[in-house]
Amino acid sequence: MAALQPVTYQLCIVLDAPLRLQVGRLGSFIFPAGRYVYTGSARRHLEARLARHLRRDKPLRWHIDYLTSQPAARVSILARLATPECALNQATAGQMPVPGFGASDCRCGCGSHLKFLGE
Repeated sequence: MAALQPVTYQLCIVLDAPLRLQVGRLGSFIFPAGRYVYTGSARRHLEARLARHLRRDKPLRWHIDYLTSQPAARVSILARLATPECALNQATAGQMPVPGFGASDCRCGCGSHLKFLGE
């Protein structure tokens, strides 16, 4: 039996200072300084998606792009997993600082795929 290929990822993001940020059409939000976890997936081209998330200079396409393009934000850990995106997100502790963030196509009621872990 072949091992499952990773299609899900988590970005651990450290925000060095509080940040007021316009996140696409979601609106403007204040992100407290501290640690965040973003859960996403890519059925194809996972490594290209991850490389894109790590770049600061990029077109702002997904909600996470608005955060990871900021100088005060840095990705400290990047994990690749085979666990389904919503199951992994729901098993991740933390508060939801921005309702709907990264969850536009979520059908599992996650509320947000970005979690704030605190300082």
